[in-house]
Amino acid sequence: MHFIPYGKQWIDKADIEAVVRILHSDYLTTGPKVQAFEKAMAAYCGAKYCVAVSNGTAALHLASLVLLNKGDKVLTTPNSFLATANAILYAGAKPVFVDIAQDGNIDLSLCEKILQTDRTIKALYPVAFSGKMIDQQKLKELRETYGVKVLEDCAHAMGAKEGDITAASCTNSECSILSFHPVKHMTTGEGGAVTTNSKEIYEKLLMLRGHGMIKTSKMKPWEYEMHDLGFNYRLTDIQCALGLSQLEKLDIFIKRRIALAKQYDEAFSGTMVKPLYTYNGKSSYHLYVVQVDFGQCSISKEELFVKMKAKQIGLQLHYIPINKQPYYRSLGYGKETTPVMDQYYEQCFSLPMFPKLTDCEQKYVIMTLFEVLHG
Repeated sequence: MHFIPYGKQWIDKADIEAVVRILHSDYLTTGPKVQAFEKAMAAYCGAKYCVAVSNGTAALHLASLVLLNKGDKVLTTPNSFLATANAILYAGAKPVFVDIAQDGNIDLSLCEKILQTDRTIKALYPVAFSGKMIDQQKLKELRETYGVKVLEDCAHAMGAKEGDITAASCTNSECSILSFHPVKHMTTGEGGAVTTNSKEIYEKLLMLRGHGMIKTSKMKPWEYEMHDLGFNYRLTDIQCALGLSQLEKLDIFIKRRIALAKQYDEAFSGTMVKPLYTYNGKSSYHLYVVQVDFGQCSISKEELFVKMKAKQIGLQLHYIPINKQPYYRSLGYGKETTPVMDQYYEQCFSLPMFPKLTDCEQKYVIMTLFEVLHG
């Protein structure tokens, strides 16, 4: 058996040909494929505007610079990759970590309690963890009642839906961000995007993406003006061509992920392996996360990871609580009351989940997991 990672891209002949065509073209970067990709992404998500950037972290950074002021307090989750909270710090703002609910997403009821007692909170950064969208009705209520700005981190949730609301549509947020890293639903190699329905935010994002520069038809042919301290966060035409080709297959990729999730659900029903949530139609399954009470096992979680790797299966852990990281501890974090997150971290791990995972490989993962857990 070859090694089975927890996540992997699917690149086919059409993707390769799309990239090769750009290599033979006049524009490798800042060309027409960038706008074509942005237009297609906005249409898919149901947002008015999309700004493609070099990676998901860049998307978070630019969105935070647009939404936040120095010193703002921002409610966010400890259950995410570091970039979600780091982007708040990049903007000179202050993360406020809130415990998670049983599905791994930030607990919006706890957010509401904090907002009721602390009206200095300026923003909310929920993460659609593992691909499951945050409760849109509750998000709408918090945004309208307390006037907080909302950035939805949809890096895990491309293609997910809740009713008629699509992930990254910004129906109940100022901005959403996406990631096109190879383990995500579709890839541009590295890459990310910000979606928004605000023309003002869109134009500010475009400026910040390109060094803070603007160029208008009224300027001399060689002129440009720098209006802000921006960055070079552009995405190339090469990457956007790959993204457009991948986008054509995205719904097929998601359909396969859902099929794999349902098969995992069936295999783990009534066992010691507990899915973070069973299939409910609201997740596009970037990850398939399970929990095991290792206090009831003959092996530790560390031993599980080692033994599964020896059997050619790659597990992963999503995530170490951000507020417990050494850097965040140095800033005074780490003592928050987060009992659900703490227990989750002790019990969770992610199983292989990607479209090219075959039924045979998945059965091997399930069989091996039970063998290792039962010694």
